[in-house]
Amino acid sequence: MRMSNLLVPTLREVPSEAEIVSHQLMLRGAFIRRMAAGIYSYLPLGLKSLKKVEQIIREEMNAAGAQELLMPALLPAEVYQASGRWEVFGPSMFKLKDRGDRDFCLGPTHEELFTQTVINEVRSYKEYPLTLYQIQTKYRDEARPRFGLMRGREFIMKDAYSFDRDEKGLDESYRKMYDAYCRIFTRLGLDFTVVDADSGAMGGSGSQEFMVKSPVGEDGIAYCDACGYAANYEKAPCVPTAKTYPEGDLTMEKVETPDVHTIEELVGFFGCENHMFAKTIIYKADDKYIAAMVRGDRDINEVKLKNLVGCTDDLELAEPHMVRELTNAQVGFAGPVGLSIPVYADLEVAEMKNFIIGANDTGYHYKNTNINRDFTPDVVADIRVVTDGDVCPKCGKEIKTAQGIEVGHIFKLGTKYSEALGLTYQDDNGSDNIVIMGCYGIGVTRCISAAIEQNHDENGMILPVSIAPFEAAVVPVNVKDETQKALAEEIYTELKKRGIDVLIDDRDERAGVKFKDMDLIGIPARIVVGKKAADGVVEYKKRTDEKASDMTVAEAVDALCAYIIENR
Repeated sequence: MRMSNLLVPTLREVPSEAEIVSHQLMLRGAFIRRMAAGIYSYLPLGLKSLKKVEQIIREEMNAAGAQELLMPALLPAEVYQASGRWEVFGPSMFKLKDRGDRDFCLGPTHEELFTQTVINEVRSYKEYPLTLYQIQTKYRDEARPRFGLMRGREFIMKDAYSFDRDEKGLDESYRKMYDAYCRIFTRLGLDFTVVDADSGAMGGSGSQEFMVKSPVGEDGIAYCDACGYAANYEKAPCVPTAKTYPEGDLTMEKVETPDVHTIEELVGFFGCENHMFAKTIIYKADDKYIAAMVRGDRDINEVKLKNLVGCTDDLELAEPHMVRELTNAQVGFAGPVGLSIPVYADLEVAEMKNFIIGANDTGYHYKNTNINRDFTPDVVADIRVVTDGDVCPKCGKEIKTAQGIEVGHIFKLGTKYSEALGLTYQDDNGSDNIVIMGCYGIGVTRCISAAIEQNHDENGMILPVSIAPFEAAVVPVNVKDETQKALAEEIYTELKKRGIDVLIDDRDERAGVKFKDMDLIGIPARIVVGKKAADGVVEYKKRTDEKASDMTVAEAVDALCAYIIENR
């Protein structure tokens, strides 16, 4: 491709809308342009990289025995209503009606549609196991779309679904997809970690996420260097850690604490450490209210709490007026004593002694509170967020935490959707059996963002060869110099013959402008044709090199081709 014919309107300034590096560089490098919040169009460079990501995914999915098809994005409500997810998705689902007043949605995910397809098309138990997949646009009305392609309202996903006759078959299908995902993300040049995860709205029994560590990641990862254990914050079990408390069975005492609301203010008021407090938070879970308690130095894991309570809609903080109605106090003074709503206490709360809680009376707290004497929680369970320094639940060593970008997620769905929609098979004995399912997703567009977050410098993207819009570039310094121009064209032709996806920068621009653009858009390697062209000498430079090397044309072409082929 010739740069003079390519639509590549690069930007020198960082757009004000871009908050993270990948978003900034994709805008500056003319990969994407914003249409609306969370909605982007792909310019030629961005589309080339996107198609390369898709091709890697296709190759590995096909090699694992999966078959590609394509489902519609505009979907009837009936299939989601049958599985119960029409309500579960809530406001995140784009819903609409056709002219006949029939309910539709823009597909957020396709478990139901794939299940229905197998119901309609598979005739015999002998056709199992079966794995189907698609690469298609999804739609979710995110409350806070941000970070460019990282969290959008329209995005491209690869979703696959396996169908097996029994759990043993599901285990095998799951293993094949796990291995395929490892190959995919390795080929995409991503430094990834596989973590245990929560299944969320997708349902099912087993779940793992493929996470790319990044400080801008929206997901937390807990991991152990000693044994290799890893899980996301939503899933990571928390082992209670012991703390020191006052000895003896002290009498609970009500203490006036005017204008003291937060844990930090309480620490100052009482002159003790924050683990001496248990905070009580009031939540609305579906159509009921609950109280959740964790130690003062901990945070509530709302995903764990939601799963424990079993609410199907969003778990959300109770509005201030409801807190006042339920506790007879302003926000900041809630406590478990005398509450008429269910109390869910974290495991560590059950081990506390003579601790401080809200008194359900504005301006007052109780001190020397003891569980099962002064109040009894309805449920005691792990409901807190894992933190740095916690105990590894697998080996007992120290847990570390990091932020990560979720690029893939695999689920053992079991019979959640096959049972709801009636997907069964008749075995050779004539007995009806429910089909066992698995679900496997990859955020295709998010993979590009993750790759850039992990591979960039102050000059621009450093894209892996496998997904760079062009594998290499030929840059004549002065296109008005006939010797340079002719040699650049010769090298360009030779690289194309050798199967290299190459770009020639034939613009009549200053060399500095050309070099900046090549670095910005992440071209992995380049050959520069300059003043030594008459002697058959050119400069060869990989994007990761600090300096270029003088080589003969043959040496440069051979070095570039070897590098590209080795890193595809």
